[in-house]
Amino acid sequence: MSTPFVVGLTGGIGCGKTTISNEFKRLGITIVDADEIAREIVAPGSECLGAIENKFGNDILQSDGHLNRAKLRRIVFADPKYTEWLNALLHPKIRAKMLADIADSPSSYTILSIPLLFENKLQHLCNRVIVVDILPEQQIQRVQARDQSDRQTIESIIAAQIDRHERLALADDIIDNSGPQKNSVNKVLKLHEIYTKLTKCV
Repeated sequence: MSTPFVVGLTGGIGCGKTTISNEFKRLGITIVDADEIAREIVAPGSECLGAIENKFGNDILQSDGHLNRAKLRRIVFADPKYTEWLNALLHPKIRAKMLADIADSPSSYTILSIPLLFENKLQHLCNRVIVVDILPEQQIQRVQARDQSDRQTIESIIAAQIDRHERLALADDIIDNSGPQKNSVNKVLKLHEIYTKLTKCV
């Protein structure tokens, strides 16, 4: 069996990683999305959601029984010990599911989308890494428009992530997602050609 060729996809909050991964998906490439997996493992009735409810109480749930992710995010970012507890609960299960999904991927290469790829030191899982980048002020504006988070919360999330310049320095490939969407789409097409050729060399 050949070794899977994995392309990491990362970037700060609000940079448009989903938009970029959707373009790769449109090209027939399998997307393994850490955020989607994280949502799956805290679905109603799951072991992880039960542990979170026991830790923070019933108020951490929405009326329909789903996790109130915005409320949990506020709690976690306000206290590092809660961040550590949550990471210890979720990260092993997320990692195991990611690796299983990569192994099952039918496409020539696989996009592994992880917002905190560098922060969690998971770049060793990837053959190459794409960083999706926009200016910090654009990040704040886009996240506010997306989920109505307050500016202070967004700034605290950005501050908790790796420094933008350090992230860019660690990238193999960069997609500037601050301009027209067609520019980003063209970049995806070029990278798709490169990755397709590289997979033939593995």
